[in-house]
Amino acid sequence: MEATAHVDTFARDNLPPESQWPELLLDNPDVAYPARLNCAAELLDRAIEAGRGAAPAIWSEVDGKPHATTYAQLRTLVDRSAHVLVEDMGLVPGNRVLLRGPNTLQMAVAFLAALKAGLVVVPTMPLLRAKELKQIVDKAQVAAALCDVRLTDELSRCTNPEDEFFCAGLKQVRYFHDDAPGSLEQLAAGKPDTFIACNTASDDVCLIAFTSGTTGTPKGCMHFHRDVLAMCDLFPRHVLKPTADDVFCGTPPLAFTFGLGGILCFPLRAGASTVLIEKLTPALLLQAIERFRATIVFTAPTFYRQMAPLVKDADISSLRKTVSAGEALPQATRDLWREATGIEMIDGIGGTEMIHIFISSAGGEVRPGSIGRAVPGYVVQALDDALEPVAPGATGHLAVRGPTGCRYLADERQMKFVRNGWNLPGDAVSIDADGYVYYQARADDMIVSSGYNIAGPEVETVLMQHPAVAECGVIGTPDEVRGQVVKAFVVLRPGFEGDEAMVSELQNFVKNAVAAYKYPRVVTFINALPRTETGKLKRAVLRTM
Repeated sequence: MEATAHVDTFARDNLPPESQWPELLLDNPDVAYPARLNCAAELLDRAIEAGRGAAPAIWSEVDGKPHATTYAQLRTLVDRSAHVLVEDMGLVPGNRVLLRGPNTLQMAVAFLAALKAGLVVVPTMPLLRAKELKQIVDKAQVAAALCDVRLTDELSRCTNPEDEFFCAGLKQVRYFHDDAPGSLEQLAAGKPDTFIACNTASDDVCLIAFTSGTTGTPKGCMHFHRDVLAMCDLFPRHVLKPTADDVFCGTPPLAFTFGLGGILCFPLRAGASTVLIEKLTPALLLQAIERFRATIVFTAPTFYRQMAPLVKDADISSLRKTVSAGEALPQATRDLWREATGIEMIDGIGGTEMIHIFISSAGGEVRPGSIGRAVPGYVVQALDDALEPVAPGATGHLAVRGPTGCRYLADERQMKFVRNGWNLPGDAVSIDADGYVYYQARADDMIVSSGYNIAGPEVETVLMQHPAVAECGVIGTPDEVRGQVVKAFVVLRPGFEGDEAMVSELQNFVKNAVAAYKYPRVVTFINALPRTETGKLKRAVLRTM
């Protein structure tokens, strides 16, 4: 490893031993980075050096109208804020800083300023409560936080010595989106316009991204400055292919690496612009596309499914490309979106451990039912329990190698995720002879009924094709005779009744589409599916219902 620029070496000291790292594929011109680099400087300063200073970087909504912050203006905001972090807050390279806020210009500025100052950013979802924040603060030994002033309540519990979720190590909090004296913006206003980026090593940790899983102790995924650039230089370069004229837009939080890449880092790396709006419903996302003339959108399958019938009432003629990730994309949703818009979805599978998408295909490379192929720079295989390759078309454990990979913060689960140099995300897939990957299920979500392996997402895909079904989630539920049976939770469209006749109709619909043993023997009608803040279906919650 290169000599670190970190004064506080906690992050490097708590990396897993290199013997537990995945094999990293770095012999690739796309990721041939110098030994010293700061990813924030690469994303901002290089764009300005290339003549993009006067071009829009971030679009916001001000008084109901689009407002552009140029690259030059963004760098000034970032550099002034970096001075605050170093001079007023006394932070030194390697210190962890908790970041808390919705998708706004101020959140992006705080993120980039912390990176430029050589700090390690620990972003958190806006909906996290004090109990969850305490787990993250304590595990990452966070001493400082930058927080949107409107999210004060839960974080203030972590700084209150009388509260059960008090974090003794969290010494200071600065608020942004705030006009009060002492806020990040007020202090930054009096600072110099330029800040010399910390001379970090390319393998200095810059990001600890905690997984968005719904159970267990959160896992902190440690990523280097070079990893942030690698996510920008592989999937976007080879699959998405943005230009400087593109306008990005989407829903994933910046605290989620899907959002950090898709609606902040990718556009900056391309010299393009991005729209940051706090709260977006499917209807509001369509309005944002129309108002900002967005060309590339990132969101989860649920949003595409809900937007499809609304498209006819919006002008989305600017839209060129749409990216789906975060959970499995049902073929029915892909078809529905194409019929409504004429746009072929770019599906992708990634993960917090890998930082972003590593399997995807676009345009004419898309095959029905497949996520796509390994993004250039990555290698994927389907392996059996002995970590040997299975035959083409057979189901196995997804295994991936590339220039990025899993390095958990002081976590024994490292040895479960990384084995024999492979990252094992925990997905069951099949891969055909041409390298196309077909998602089956999370490996621990495979339903075993009377000896048959049944993938819940496959049953969901069939059910979604029934005109009465708005959404559904399929799990296995214990059964004395069969071990497990397939159980479907179904949200019906308006005008349909959740009665016994509908149960029979849906069961027969599945039997007529796939092998009969896969049909849901139990169907439960509910008003809404439980989802995480990033849009993933909470199957663990379904199992308790």
